[in-house]
Amino acid sequence: TKTLKYFFWEVDRPTGIPSLANMIREGIEIPRPSKLSQKIKVIADEVLDAGPPVMGKNEIDHKRYFITDLVDDIRVPRNKYELLATGTQIFPLLADFFHRAQGLWSAKGKAIPRVLEKTDADFGKKFNDAFERLFREANPRFAIKLAEEILRPYGGFLFDGFKLDAPAR
Repeated sequence: TKTLKYFFWEVDRPTGIPSLANMIREGIEIPRPSKLSQKIKVIADEVLDAGPPVMGKNEIDHKRYFITDLVDDIRVPRNKYELLATGTQIFPLLADFFHRAQGLWSAKGKAIPRVLEKTDADFGKKFNDAFERLFREANPRFAIKLAEEILRPYGGFLFDGFKLDAPAR
């Protein structure tokens, strides 16, 4: 269980994406539940109940900056393929920011739409619709509007004045 705790607390939790803990919580024990499987599920529940680490201002600003940069790229793409490639980058970043900025667990890959719907069904639909229009119609307007909405409570888009300092070491 020490190794499992390490991966829960030291690997997954700092990312805000509890993939392993979710797999264990939702997993079905085969051939049947055991003392060990129940113990492991309790450990998974502990990390999930603790929630992700709180994002500080620097992390929020860093994510705002990168989202802003990608939004600028989809505002005026050079071609449809660049728009789609950039859309695939902004999709997970925006979903992650939406969750993490609120102190919620995030997701990656195919789990993003499911987690968005679980978090807020109406918002999840709006999010998915915006990106469906981006990918199907090559229309970035709704994804840009969505990014504005998500970033607004945290200061909006960020380019001017943003800097990333290297650690003193």
